[in-house]
Amino acid sequence: MGAYAVVGAGLTGAATAWQLARRGHEVTVLERSTPANAEGSSHGSARILRYGYADPFYVRLVADARAEWDELERRSGERLIDPTGSLDFGAARDPAALAAVFERVGVDHELLTAAEAAARWPGFAFEGGSGVLWHPAAGVIDAESAVAAMLRLARADGARVETGRPVTSIEWAGAGYRLLGPDGHAEEAERVVIAIGGWLPDLLGDLPLPAPFLAALPPLQVMQENAYHFPCREAGERVWPTFIHKESTILVYGLPGGRDAARTGGRSGIKVAEFNGGRPIRSAAAQNGGIDPANRARLVEHVRRTLPGLVPEPYAETTCLFTNTPTEDFVIDGVEGITVASPCSGHGAKFAPLLGRIIADSASGERAAPERFRVTV
Repeated sequence: MGAYAVVGAGLTGAATAWQLARRGHEVTVLERSTPANAEGSSHGSARILRYGYADPFYVRLVADARAEWDELERRSGERLIDPTGSLDFGAARDPAALAAVFERVGVDHELLTAAEAAARWPGFAFEGGSGVLWHPAAGVIDAESAVAAMLRLARADGARVETGRPVTSIEWAGAGYRLLGPDGHAEEAERVVIAIGGWLPDLLGDLPLPAPFLAALPPLQVMQENAYHFPCREAGERVWPTFIHKESTILVYGLPGGRDAARTGGRSGIKVAEFNGGRPIRSAAAQNGGIDPANRARLVEHVRRTLPGLVPEPYAETTCLFTNTPTEDFVIDGVEGITVASPCSGHGAKFAPLLGRIIADSASGERAAPERFRVTV
C-alpha cells in the first residue's frame, strides 16, 4: 500500500482521506488551518442535499451519494442529514422538465399546481402556470459534522491529520513528492491529492504537473458569495423544505439553517442566498468577508415578494466561497501521482462521501473518474 498526502480537510479532503484509509493506505491529511474552517467552502451546518437536476447524470449521482451518506451515518453513529424535502419552482425553473427526469431515473416526486403547493406550504408565494415540483428525499447536510465524522473514521483506520499545515509548493522527491510549507516544514508521500477548494488557483503553478495537463484544466473562477438568515414569522415546529426558485434574472436557494441559524424566542431561521450572486476574486486568499449591499437588497426584496412566511429583514449574514468551472462540472483527474480534485461550482457538498470514493479510486489507479470530470489533454 502506498503513502498518500491529502491536502485540504474540507468535505472533499475528509471524504478522500476516509476512503483511502479504510482501504489500508497510509494517509496524512495536511490542513492549512482547521478542518471545515470558515475560510473554505465546508463550514457550518447547512448544505442542501437535493435531486433537482435537469441532467440525469447528476440525478443518478445524487442517488449514489445518498447511499454513501447512509453508510457514513451508520458508521459514525450520527445523523448528518435532516430530512426536509425540496421544492423547485419559478418561471425559469421548468418543474415539469425536472419531473420528467425524476420519472426517468426513479426519484419519488409530485408535480403540483401553484394552488396545491400554496395549500401545503403557505410560507411561499408560488407563481401560477409553471407548477411546483416536490421531492421528499431531499434534506439538509450538516457539513461541519460530516467533516468531523469522516476524519474521525479516517483516524480510526490509521490516518494522520495535521492542522495548521499550509502547503505552498510540491516538488519531486525520489519516487514520490515532497510537500513544502511556508515555514520550510516538509512532508513526503508517494501520491498526493489536492482538495483545497478556492485555494487551488494559488497552488496550481507550484505543482510539478506537465504543462499540457495544467493547460487543459478548465479555468476556475472563485466567487465570494453572500448568504442571509431570515426569521420565520411563526414560531413552532413546522419544517421548511429546501427550495430552488429561478426567475429570468435570479436563482435563489434556501434551506433551514441548523446551528448556523440559531435564534431565541422559538423562531427558526432560513438561510437564503442567490446562486453565484457574489463577486469574483482571484482565490480564497483574496476574500474579505464583506457583504455586498446590492446583493443584500436584492435578496431582501426577493424574500418580500416570494417568501411571505419570512420576515424580510436578515438577522445574520455571512460569506462563503464557490469555485466554478465554466460547465459547473467537477474536476477529478491527475497525472504522475498527483490528483487534482475540485468538486465545485456550488453544488459539490451533497456528493461528498461518494466523491471521496471516486477520488480515492482515481488517485490509486483503481478506476478513472467519470469522463466528464476528467481533463482532456
